[in-house]
Amino acid sequence: MIARRPHLLWLLVPFVLYLGVLPFANRVRPVVLGLPFLFFWLLCATVLTPLCVWMAHRGDRRKKQQERAS
Repeated sequence: MIARRPHLLWLLVPFVLYLGVLPFANRVRPVVLGLPFLFFWLLCATVLTPLCVWMAHRGDRRKKQQERAS
């Protein structure tokens, strides 16, 4: 399925940001923008998640348009 729809790999990015990298980002220091690093990391992951879902949706929409044109 991934071979036919590689744009769905964008949906793995939030998973990796939240769970895959969490043990490495679990630090109090350094402080970024007044937040402990872990909170800053989770804030960035939360902001990037809708972007990744939009990229997957956009790729899916393009794939459907190509299938209709064929």
